[in-house]
Amino acid sequence: MSEKWTTAAIPDQRGRVAVVTGANTGLGYETAKALAERGASVVLAVRSVDKGEQAAARLTGDVTVQELDLTSLDSVRSAAAALRARFDRIDLLINNAGVMYTPKQTTRDGFEMQFGTNHLGHFALTGLLLDRLLPVPGSRVVTVSSTGHRIRAAIHFDDLQWERSYSRAGAYGQSKLANLMFSYELQRRLAPHGTTAALAAHPGLSSTELTRNSPAAFRLPLAWLGPVLTQSAARGALPTLRAATDPGALGGQYYGPGGPAETQGHPRLVASSPDSYDLARQQRLWAVSEDLTGVEFPVGPVTKR
Repeated sequence: MSEKWTTAAIPDQRGRVAVVTGANTGLGYETAKALAERGASVVLAVRSVDKGEQAAARLTGDVTVQELDLTSLDSVRSAAAALRARFDRIDLLINNAGVMYTPKQTTRDGFEMQFGTNHLGHFALTGLLLDRLLPVPGSRVVTVSSTGHRIRAAIHFDDLQWERSYSRAGAYGQSKLANLMFSYELQRRLAPHGTTAALAAHPGLSSTELTRNSPAAFRLPLAWLGPVLTQSAARGALPTLRAATDPGALGGQYYGPGGPAETQGHPRLVASSPDSYDLARQQRLWAVSEDLTGVEFPVGPVTKR
C-alpha cells in the first residue's frame, strides 16, 4: 500500500449512498466534500438543519441534509426512519460526529454527554440502519475514534455515566475507546455475512472546532503550537476517507496519520491500545449498549465452536 494516499486515490463513487454524521463542519464536512466530488450521493446527518443546508450549498454534487441529534435517541430513531424511507441501500455510514471535553452534563436520555453522543448515539444509529447496508457488497461502517482513546481511558462499567465523579479527559477517553471496541465487535459480527465491513479511523491533531470545550490549559498551548503540531481538517479527514473507500482496506482495520506520534501525515494502518482489543470487554460493552439504547442489531454474536 502506498503511504502517500490522498483523495486522488478515491475510486469513483457514483451510484453509492454515503451518510456522514456531523458533516456541516470540520472533518465531517471534508469527508462529505471528498465523497460528493467523486460522485457519491451524500447525506449530511447534522443536528442543525440550517447549518447543514449552508454546508450543502457549498458542496457540489448530490448532497442532501438529514436532521440528526445524537444526544437524543428519539432523534436517532426518527433520522433512521427517514433515511430508511429514502434509501433502499446505504453503501457508507461514517460515524464522525462527536463532542470533546465537555463540562459535566447529560444527553436527553440521561447519559453522560461524551459517552452518550460519541458512542451510544452512533451505536443506535448503526443498528437501526444496518439492514440497509448488509445486502450491499462492499458497504462499510467507519467510526471515527481518537488518540484520546489512550489517555486516562477505560470503560468504567461500574460508573459508565460518571455519576460519582467526573473527568472531562477521562470521559472523552472512555467514549473514544468505546468507539474502537464497538467497531471491532461489529466487524466480528459482520464477517460471516461477507458484504459489510466495519473499520475505524482517527484524524491525529487536526484544526477543527472540536476542542472548543477544552480546558484553557489545553487550548492555550495548542494556539501557540497549532501551526506546527496540527494539520488541516481536509488532511485530518484522509484516514476516514481511506477506511471508507480504499479497495485494499479490510474490516477490523484502524487508520490514522502516518507522521510522528500519529499527529499528522498521510493515512496508514495504525494500532490501537491493548485495552481496545479486549474481547470480553468488547462483548460486555455491546450488551450494555444494547440495554441502554434499546437497539438490537440484525447481526448476532459469533460463537466459538
